[in-house]
Amino acid sequence: MGIAVWALIAYIAIIVVWNGVLKRNIGEAMLIGFAGVCLFGGTRFFELAWAGLAEAFAEEVVFAALAFVFMGYLLTKLGLIQEQVTVLNSVFGRLRGGAGYVSTSAAALLGGPSGSGSGISASVGSVTIPWMIRSNWRPDLAASLVAGNAGLGISIPPSSSMFLLLGSAAVAPVLTADQLFVPALVGGLWTVAYRFVVVFLWVRRHRIAATDASDLLPLRAALRAGWTSLLVYAGILVPVLMTLDFGVALMESRVGEAADDISIVVWIPVLTVLATFAVAWRRLPRTGRAWSELLGDMAPRYAVIGATLFFAFAAAASLGELGLVDQLTAIMQALDAPAFVIATLVGLLLVVIAAPLTGTATIAAVGGVAFSALTAAGIAPAAAATAILVFASTEGASPPGAAPIYIASGIAQVDPARTFGRLIVWFVVPTLVMGVLIAVGALPI
Repeated sequence: MGIAVWALIAYIAIIVVWNGVLKRNIGEAMLIGFAGVCLFGGTRFFELAWAGLAEAFAEEVVFAALAFVFMGYLLTKLGLIQEQVTVLNSVFGRLRGGAGYVSTSAAALLGGPSGSGSGISASVGSVTIPWMIRSNWRPDLAASLVAGNAGLGISIPPSSSMFLLLGSAAVAPVLTADQLFVPALVGGLWTVAYRFVVVFLWVRRHRIAATDASDLLPLRAALRAGWTSLLVYAGILVPVLMTLDFGVALMESRVGEAADDISIVVWIPVLTVLATFAVAWRRLPRTGRAWSELLGDMAPRYAVIGATLFFAFAAAASLGELGLVDQLTAIMQALDAPAFVIATLVGLLLVVIAAPLTGTATIAAVGGVAFSALTAAGIAPAAAATAILVFASTEGASPPGAAPIYIASGIAQVDPARTFGRLIVWFVVPTLVMGVLIAVGALPI
């Protein structure tokens, strides 16, 4: 194996030990991992470090990912998620186990903007777990569903994990955000559809009844009170439409060749944040002190997420300078295994690593390697990247280290161990299978 592969192994080991064993935050782990990679350059240490830092500073994806964190925080803090759940309740509440469908729908809606399994588990779980328990769901079932749905923060774009993957040295030269967004969205929707099937089966298996009519708002009343909360997603819809043929033609007729320079990765968070401000205008802070408190509550998230994103991109660039892509491609080509076997092995690797770490940390550590392995086996770049995101989305449901399990169990007031087996059988293994099927083209994207 080449020196870049050894640097990668050391990089993964540093992250796992620092974050998973020593329980230090992932931002610190990424910084130390980046320094460890540069050490493999020997006398080229400062050259590698500068190349990595320069690449990270120039990466627009860092801005986009941090903007999405801000957007997800605003949606929760300003109460828009609560209103969206109320609207969904009026649609699904009359169904048997309707609260489970609402919980899954809310997790899907929050998935991309949040990009965080723990964020989904806390925000959606705090609303829907008590409601599910009131509507005849067992507490351990409610906690299992919310923890299982937490992975949508990885598999539904646009997520910070998607941006981390796009910024890796292996992915950046062959795949752009514009090329990945729609395939990743379709792949994410496959995982959402599966979760609706899980709810359907659990409702019948555990004989869960419909919600009491007294807990439901008529759809008209729910829409009257909260329809505007759904408008924030126009910030995602509009840029995506602009990537379709008619959207491209429209933009070129207005701005000419400059349309090619318009990045949906930048415009999605910008427009969605603006839409959130417009929808929740009356709820925004009115004084400098109130704004300071709002932003102060969010600052700790940026301290960790910002460092994670920045040093992940820097480490990826430094590994690229060491020749990682060429070395890994040679190794995977030497395996000479069918695409299905390679996809399964890569999926198992990601699932195992995601168990002690978060999906974001997993993508940062091995996303580029996984992509190189899959594409070397003949898998299309967009399918490979989508499968990787699906594989990593098991982080919310992988016991015993997944934070969403403990968040959901705490809200439901149940022993987390009661959810472990159910999460593996119903979420981890099926998600692995879906990722493999997406990679080999059996599930179209």
